Amino acid sequence: MFLHTSIRTSNMDESLGFYTKHFGLVVTSRREIPQNDAEIAFLQDQEGRGAKLELTFYRKQTQFTQPDYENRLFDHLAFEVKDMAKTIAVMRSQGVTITDEPFRLSKEGSLIAFVEDPDGTLIELIERK
Repeated sequence: MFLHTSIRTSNMDESLGFYTKHFGLVVTSRREIPQNDAEIAFLQDQEGRGAKLELTFYRKQTQFTQPDYENRLFDHLAFEVKDMAKTIAVMRSQGVTITDEPFRLSKEGSLIAFVEDPDGTLIELIERK
């Protein structure tokens, strides 16, 4: 069973705000990990149905850079949204980087777009038909 995906953050509070505000995730736990001077937080959808997202903040990490798109090993997270136009408009008004404007892979396919979280993690938005 798939349990969670962990991504690093340079600012735990900023990332928690981003994922709770834009995707409606709720924090299910948040705690210190003294063994490696870190803090972790788990988030999940409000119904508790999907896999969890773990945010990890390593206090000693000094660089938080994403490689260029072609050189990334981790590709993206994906979230379903109910209203793509509204979601993109709100994100744009709040300074979220929109890397790919909404488009369809096929005439009948879902509407998708790509944005970045505060640390540059790529996120796919999917509006299903």
